[in-house]
Amino acid sequence: MSSSGQARASARAGAVAVLTALVGALLPTAAAHAEDRTVQGGRLDWGIKSSFQSYVTGPIAQGSSTLQGGAATVGGSQFRFHSAKGSYDPDSGAFSAGFSGGVHFLGHKKGGSYELDLTVSRPTVKISGGSGTLYADMVSKEKGTGKVTSTAQVPLATLGVSGINMKGGSGPIALNNLPATLTSQGAKAFAGYYAAGTELDRVSLSTDLVAGPAGSGSGEKKPSGKPSKKPSEKKKEEKAKAGRIEDAAVDWGVRRTFREYVTGSIAKGEWKLSAGAQDGGALFRFPRGEGTYDEKKRTLDADFAGTVRFTGEHGLDLALSKVAVKVEDGKGTLFADVDSKGDNKGGKGVALKRAPLITFAATSGQLKPDDGLVSLTEVPSKLTADGAKAFGGMYKAGSTMDPLSLAVALDADAKLPALPDLGSSASPSPQAEKAAGPKTQNAADASDSSSPAVPIGIGAGVAVLLAAAVTFGVVRKKRAAADATGQDS
Repeated sequence: MSSSGQARASARAGAVAVLTALVGALLPTAAAHAEDRTVQGGRLDWGIKSSFQSYVTGPIAQGSSTLQGGAATVGGSQFRFHSAKGSYDPDSGAFSAGFSGGVHFLGHKKGGSYELDLTVSRPTVKISGGSGTLYADMVSKEKGTGKVTSTAQVPLATLGVSGINMKGGSGPIALNNLPATLTSQGAKAFAGYYAAGTELDRVSLSTDLVAGPAGSGSGEKKPSGKPSKKPSEKKKEEKAKAGRIEDAAVDWGVRRTFREYVTGSIAKGEWKLSAGAQDGGALFRFPRGEGTYDEKKRTLDADFAGTVRFTGEHGLDLALSKVAVKVEDGKGTLFADVDSKGDNKGGKGVALKRAPLITFAATSGQLKPDDGLVSLTEVPSKLTADGAKAFGGMYKAGSTMDPLSLAVALDADAKLPALPDLGSSASPSPQAEKAAGPKTQNAADASDSSSPAVPIGIGAGVAVLLAAAVTFGVVRKKRAAADATGQDS
């Protein structure tokens, strides 16, 4: 064999070796089983059925809807459920996510009760094998008979997921505007207001994913590493801390219709939080409570951090700060400093210090400590006369405001309830979108982004293989042509 032939053979062998090494390095990755993921954090936006909402609040039913469990409103007619938990298998595309929160509809009041009484809560979306179902806890009063039925996780609606490739996602996953159709079980649980096959509002959701299967220990308590104290030491410490609050938070959304007014088509405004206040979707959290609690008398006096400021058109500028809560004789009051600039129609501004804004019931039994924690959950609240002044007469004294939740830690080990977990920034889009797979973060936004079906590492490797194969083929053709003409390349 000539020296040029030997060189060509060596080049071919080298190229084959490179290709073999690349294939050997990439194929095990491609064949490996993708690790199951835990769904943790996210939200589901769903109006249930917009025409039903209009019917409930319209002139016939003359009713209302009330949010429960941290559920919020978003857009014109959607409810936002939160804190997704579940599992996802990237290999099969099987997905399950349960959300928190609920909506209670009331209408057709007769005497002290309502003929229409329906609650939809804890929606869960399950997708597997190209089909999807939305489940929910349902409590309903049957139309006509008045029979109340409570059923957990009713298969309420089928979801249109055909054509969506659920495999290979790394998170967050976003599914937008999924068609929803009422099932036969759902029709029954819906108190007979709609027949099976009725089109419901479309469903959008987004969830975060963390490595590891659900229940893999992420929620396990870790040992503190501190030696346990003797009973005598504990008693001395408890006596020294008697009446002192370790931590506390109060959650209050002001009023749902007010929030919708602020962000709606009239005020076209917003709210901003500062000084430690936190946004929980349907509520604002005022944290870092300090003060005293008397277990014997069941009294509480605490001050909280945080400011919320509402601004918008028509002169809307209202700030609430220095929130405080006082409870005695079974009655609670929430105070705040109020700074309102008035409106552009001549309305006067308001400046109030420690104004009593709302009152709420707080019975002795409700204020009993449980494992070092005193808590009130979504207790009804009423606007005071000073509160009516704070809102410029928009609401009268005695008006129902958003429910209030309060948590007071009496020892360092007691944990306050977590805020709703709405997930990362991959929010469901309000626009219709035909997805080719579960939507993940853009590569510019996250280092672990992926293609809907193939992990990006494998895709890049295939590109390298193709490039190498093309190069090898071009070189081989050139050398074959040179051999045919008797020229050395």
